[in-house]
Amino acid sequence: MSLWSTLTQHAKAQFLDVIQWLDDTPNTLVYRFPVFQQAIQDGGKLVVREGQAAVFVAEGRLSDVFGPGTYEISTKNTPIASFFSSIKYALNYPYKGDIYFISTRQFTDQKWGTANPIPMRDADLGVVRIRAFGAFAFRITDPAVFMREIVGTAGLFTTEEITGQLRRKLVSALADTIGESKIPVLDLVAQYMDLGDALRQRLTGWFQANYGITLTDFVVENVSVPPEVEKMMDTHARMKLAGNQQDYLAFQAAENIGGAMRQGGGGGGNAMMDAGIGLAMGQALGARLGQAMNPAAPAAAPAMPPPLPPAMVFHYAGPDNVPQNLGPADIAARVRANPAGRHLAWREGMAGWTNAADVPEVRAHLGALPPPLPPG
Repeated sequence: MSLWSTLTQHAKAQFLDVIQWLDDTPNTLVYRFPVFQQAIQDGGKLVVREGQAAVFVAEGRLSDVFGPGTYEISTKNTPIASFFSSIKYALNYPYKGDIYFISTRQFTDQKWGTANPIPMRDADLGVVRIRAFGAFAFRITDPAVFMREIVGTAGLFTTEEITGQLRRKLVSALADTIGESKIPVLDLVAQYMDLGDALRQRLTGWFQANYGITLTDFVVENVSVPPEVEKMMDTHARMKLAGNQQDYLAFQAAENIGGAMRQGGGGGGNAMMDAGIGLAMGQALGARLGQAMNPAAPAAAPAMPPPLPPAMVFHYAGPDNVPQNLGPADIAARVRANPAGRHLAWREGMAGWTNAADVPEVRAHLGALPPPLPPG
């Protein structure tokens, strides 16, 4: 290059006295500062704002990382010396170096979800397939690792270029975490927060070592199962409410009877009989449900037969004319023993003393009586 051409190229270059990045985008992770055809002025300023880091790359190799603050750009400034060691301020232009700004703020509300159902073994339901979705948040905590492992030479790097890989890693770890926790699917809804914290702690070290990223939050919003499993879960809940399978079957039978009654008695059946059966089953199940829901309450006493009716007693006067209180069977025995004798009986409600053989209650125990003997 001739002397005139070199001077002309320098004349076109813009001298930079302040290097800074004013980020107005919600998703930019890395921004390469445009230094092509621009000359960095010795004695200028490097401004790194809160939520940013600046990375200097000299001749293709990472030189220095600067956190928030204002720095003097000078070859006499030790932290920047390695970067400017390749810059010649004579007529050797351009220099070989790049400046990257990295956003270190927290990137929130990054969505994740399972692309395909995850099979798992559940103690209650057996093998079941689940889906899950939620959100996570992260920030770059090691700009040097992030630059080396993820960015490379890209001039602009956004969240969309890294979240896909993060999601795949998160979903894979979620499946392992749920499987190792052995939490039943029916109980997962009460463990969302603990599950998210466990997964975040599990992956933070790996992300930091391999990506230079810290997972700041992981939220499980929902874990769902196929519709047929949801129906099974509903059945399980109803059985648990009923207390046991026998009660649940009785409950189902009562429901079916109720449905048949609403449809007209089951196609011409006896509606009153259906109603009676349904009422009896409902009452029996109600008693069992009450005991299941309140075990401390005393169990209902079993049904007892009513007391026996009082024995029927008659006032009886026999051949000896001595009054006694006897039952119909005893009176009948005396009549059979002495059919020719006088046997009278009376009880409340009768008009007066009556021949015992003519009293219906006594006659029922007599059978056929022989006729009286002829006179001798």
